[in-house]
Amino acid sequence: MWRLLRRNLVSQTLQQSRVDQFTPARVWARRVLMEKLRETTSGVSGGGGDAPPNVTEAFQHAVFCLLLLMCFGERLHEHAVRDIEDAERAWLLYISKKTSVFFFLPWITKHLFRGRLEAGHALLRRQKELFVPLIEARREYKKLASQGLPPARETTFQHSYVDTLLDVKIPEEGNRSLTDGEIVTLCSEFLNAGTDTTSTGLQWIMAELVKNPAVQEKLHAEINATCGDDGELLERSVRDKDNKMPYLNPVVMEGLRKHPPSHTLLPHKAAEDIDVGGYLIPKGATVNFMVAEIGRDEREWEKPMEFIPERFLAGGDGDGVDVTGSREIRMMPFGAGRRICAGLNVGVMHLEYFVGSMVMEFEWKEVAGDEVEFAEKLEFTTAMAKPLRPRLVPRRSQALIRVSLLICSLRFKIFDTVDLLV
Repeated sequence: MWRLLRRNLVSQTLQQSRVDQFTPARVWARRVLMEKLRETTSGVSGGGGDAPPNVTEAFQHAVFCLLLLMCFGERLHEHAVRDIEDAERAWLLYISKKTSVFFFLPWITKHLFRGRLEAGHALLRRQKELFVPLIEARREYKKLASQGLPPARETTFQHSYVDTLLDVKIPEEGNRSLTDGEIVTLCSEFLNAGTDTTSTGLQWIMAELVKNPAVQEKLHAEINATCGDDGELLERSVRDKDNKMPYLNPVVMEGLRKHPPSHTLLPHKAAEDIDVGGYLIPKGATVNFMVAEIGRDEREWEKPMEFIPERFLAGGDGDGVDVTGSREIRMMPFGAGRRICAGLNVGVMHLEYFVGSMVMEFEWKEVAGDEVEFAEKLEFTTAMAKPLRPRLVPRRSQALIRVSLLICSLRFKIFDTVDLLV
């Protein structure tokens, strides 16, 4: 079952040709992010004396919008996005903070903590209330498409993750289809696995750029020379395997090395007795991998606690580093082996696109009294204990921004039309 579902996810949603189909989704999510950042910083940028904003919520919302569109193939209104976002956040906090009591003596704890179980069932019912209508909409879309008819709404995309799940058959169980409940669970996993990890990565990387203005300006100079003010050209550049912007990827990789969103992987279990570096790992033992410590190992990295993207350029101590673990493991922000994160390439691309977009649009500055601190706290991911509160200085005039947004909107409508025609 695991192999079947992973193969479906990788081949039908995360492979390059499918990723290219979601270009309009990324352009839209970028616009959502820029608008949120401008809204939250208008008082600060305008000299109103307001406290600098916490930008984390804007990161989370924009990434969630993108993944929601990829999942259900529909560009939803903000209130609908917020409803799903709230439900997913509540479920994520529940499973990360309220379920550990059931790991031990479950035949007793399920009675002692009956209220927690009921709360979990209520959260699952809420997910189904929100997701099943969207799943049914994709069934109807596929039915219309098979008859050569246009979709019911012009905001509908040609492809979605749910489409692939509706086509899955399970040979070991009579070639049955997935149930709506199973599809809801897989959609929830898709959204949660990609939202917090990416938004947390964005927070750490942008915090480092605030703290290291020379790195930020070097990155902006590269983006400006390559893309100017064209956000869609930036999107094409981060998808381009020719790597037209050689400094953007090292900035992201250095952020993932120093601040991996998850400091430990999901626990593994030893299948047999094995000797690792002189230590016996007995069969059945639970094994955790300390991801952050691996990336900060001073035996492998020069000045590991400093933010030095240049280390990933030619000649640096990170030159040619293998993040998949197929040759060596010096950093593993996405895990390693056959259970490595299926979204590795897409996740890096999203980080590059959003980091590049935010540096293109704003100069990120540290605020006196709200200095960047790199203390950590454990949530679903390892986030900043003190949220990032920078001062954002627009790099373009408001008039140019409005013209750019208008052009972007027109291009997006063209993308939608072409998408539907195809």
